[in-house]
Amino acid sequence: MKNKLRVYRAMGDLTQEALADKLGVSRQTVIAIESNKYQPSLELAFKIANLFKVKIEDIFIYNKEEIHES
Repeated sequence: MKNKLRVYRAMGDLTQEALADKLGVSRQTVIAIESNKYQPSLELAFKIANLFKVKIEDIFIYNKEEIHES
């Protein structure tokens, strides 16, 4: 699953550290999500979407082909 977290973070003028603080996670977690190395829990995905006042699917892009490759 791809995401636009880096784009939304930049639009909100937030550093990775500041975003991590707002979400209650580590900066490393934000880095891992932005680099698509970690998929957040549904709860964290909702927190992120609510923070930026958008729908989850505006930030996280579902690719059904990736599911079939697993």
